[in-house]
Amino acid sequence: MINVLPQLITSRSRRNIVGEWWRSVDHATMSFLVCLLGAGLILSMASSPAAAERLGYDNAFFFLYKHMAFVVIGVVGMFWVSLFDAVNARRIAVLTLIGSFFIMLALPIVGYEVKGATRWVRIGPLGLQPSEFAKPAFIVFAAWMFSIRHRDPNVPSVAIVFAAYIALIALLISQPDFGQSFLLTLGFAGVFFFAGLSLGWLLIMLGISMVGVVAAYLTLPHVRARVSAFISPNTSDSYQTDKALEAISSGGFFGQGPGEGRVKYSLPDGNTDFIFAVTVEEFGFLISTILIFLIAGFVVQTFRNALRLNDYFCQLATAGLATLVGMQAIINLFVNLNMAPSKGMTLPFISNGGSSMLAMCFTAGLILAFTRRRPGAYEYGK
Repeated sequence: MINVLPQLITSRSRRNIVGEWWRSVDHATMSFLVCLLGAGLILSMASSPAAAERLGYDNAFFFLYKHMAFVVIGVVGMFWVSLFDAVNARRIAVLTLIGSFFIMLALPIVGYEVKGATRWVRIGPLGLQPSEFAKPAFIVFAAWMFSIRHRDPNVPSVAIVFAAYIALIALLISQPDFGQSFLLTLGFAGVFFFAGLSLGWLLIMLGISMVGVVAAYLTLPHVRARVSAFISPNTSDSYQTDKALEAISSGGFFGQGPGEGRVKYSLPDGNTDFIFAVTVEEFGFLISTILIFLIAGFVVQTFRNALRLNDYFCQLATAGLATLVGMQAIINLFVNLNMAPSKGMTLPFISNGGSSMLAMCFTAGLILAFTRRRPGAYEYGK
């Protein structure tokens, strides 16, 4: 018995990858993620039958099974990315940005068209949207460039990151994808603000954004149609928004009950962009508010960790990624409530959509990697 004790002690003290990861990862952030992914599966179950019936699928839960598959793949990818230290996580993000950029550049040749836009590429049985992965990757790249400038002001980091931003925006507009362009700009502005750069650079960025907005309205018919539908709903096609508002108004405080919603059967994107409307219809205002608090909790917890981090790059990257997730959620909710023109934006971790789910899990993996507890990581502010 005495001879066995040293072996037991050695066995208990031996560190494996999962145990080390669990000890160092932020448990509050993980809790929010698990709740959000679980809520997404429940809401996919509620919205899948209507979407399957509308699109002619025999299996009522086709979209639920598809969503579950992407959640599993996304969670595995999130865990893998979160295992890396900050330097290697940054390298993965930069490689992802380079890969996404070249795929987006080749979309006119290798991509395929959906609803008048060439944004997707076929990889085996999967159709992926490279711009979804370019967003978080670019935020990390921008944070890296600004951290280099922080160490050495002589490096033209700001000019480099602006050149990358303009190139990405040009590719997004050419697809066309104004919604992702707008979200990328907001995320970039967040990193820009956190880095404390000069007012002159901020004015340049605002000028570029305004030129882009005006150009998109004047040259892209679908952008002009969505803006017109928002400004003058009586003179434009606002069917989807009207149905979303009808679903929200019919939900009441406690909702119609799981599976009892009727408006969702006539809501075209009820399982993707307008899943929040289906949530309110079936589960009511109370559950929908809890869902919003879960997303807000994830974003706020990420910001809290960013403020406490010692490494300047990790601070910027984490805060920028939190901004990206938060702004995407706000845009989606505003569209569902008819407070903004429709932009084709999913609700983070909730909506159906393979590329969106995988990209959100990639974003979460980067956040977990940058905020893991390491020696000296959280000395800032103590």
